[in-house]
Amino acid sequence: MRPTSVLQFDLRRGPACPDSQQSRYQAALEMVKWADQSGISVVGFSEHHNTEDGFLSSPLLMAAAAAQITTRVSLSVSALLLPLHDPIRVAEDIAVLDLISGGRFMAVVGLGYRELEYQTMGVDWSSRGTVMDEKLEVLLTALRGERFNHRGVEVRLNPKPARPPQSLVCVGGNSRAAARRAARFGLMFAPPIDDPALQQAYDAECEKTGFNRGAVIYPNEPSLTLLSDDPDRAWQEIGEHLLYDAIAYGQWRHKTRRAYAESQATSVEALRAEGKYRILTPEQAVEQMQNKGSINLSPLCGGTPVEFGFQSLELFGSKVLPHFS
Repeated sequence: MRPTSVLQFDLRRGPACPDSQQSRYQAALEMVKWADQSGISVVGFSEHHNTEDGFLSSPLLMAAAAAQITTRVSLSVSALLLPLHDPIRVAEDIAVLDLISGGRFMAVVGLGYRELEYQTMGVDWSSRGTVMDEKLEVLLTALRGERFNHRGVEVRLNPKPARPPQSLVCVGGNSRAAARRAARFGLMFAPPIDDPALQQAYDAECEKTGFNRGAVIYPNEPSLTLLSDDPDRAWQEIGEHLLYDAIAYGQWRHKTRRAYAESQATSVEALRAEGKYRILTPEQAVEQMQNKGSINLSPLCGGTPVEFGFQSLELFGSKVLPHFS
C-alpha cells in the first residue's frame, strides 16, 4: 500500500515571518493545487481563535476553497472545535463541502483545550463535555437529513450531504472520554497520540453499544516535516520559525492535552535534537515513509517563508513521491 502523505496548514505567522498574511493564504491554496496534482493523500486544516499570530480561524472556508481547485486529494479539518459553533450551521457547511468536493471531505470534531476560545465565543468552559455531546447529536441528526425539533423549531437540512454522517465526521481527542464518545455516537476515533488505552476504551464502548463498524485512526508518531538537500543550512535558515511554532504551541499547554507536537525545546539546537520538528533530506523522507507508512508535511510551519515552503514541496514531489508511484 502507498504510504500516506499529509499536507497540513494552520497559517500561524510568527513575528519573524517575511511574508504577509495575504501572500501566505494565497500560497497555501497554490500548494493545495500542487498537492492534488502531485499525489499527496490528504490536505488538512486546523482551527484556533483569538490568537496573536493569525492561526487559521476559518478552516471550513479554506476547505471549501481547496475543494474548488482540486479533484482528487482528500480534505480534512482537524480538529473542528464543535462546541464553539452552531451545529446546524456546521451541518450546512459540511453538507455543501461534501457536495462540491465529490465526497472528499471529513471533519474531525474535538473539544479544544483553550479556555480563552470558549470565553471568546460565549461558551461555558466548565460544561464543555456536555456541550460537545449535545452539539454532536444535533450535527449528526441534521446530516442524516431527518426532520427534527431544535429549540422549538422543526429543522431539516437541505441540501443534505451525499454521504452518511459516519463518512463525514469522526471524533478526535486524547482521553478515554473522547474514545467512548466516538463509539457512543457510532463514529471513528482519531486521537492525536498512539495510546493502547484509548483503543481499549473505544473497543469496550463499541461492544457496549453494539457498534461493530468502528475504527481508530492512529497518527503513527507524526512529526512536523520539511525537506531540504542540506538540512544543516535549512535549520540555520528557518530554525527560528520552527522554534517559534513549538514555543507558541507550548504556551497553550493544558494539563489534559497530550500530543506528539508537545515540545520542551527553548533553542533551535534543542528543537532539532528533540526530533518532533524535522528537516529531512529526500532520502531520509523516503526512509521515513517506508518505515512509518506516512509523513506529515508542514511547508509554512510557524511562519516559514513561502519560498522555502515551495522548495520543500518541490523536493518531495520530484525526489520522494516517485519512489512510491
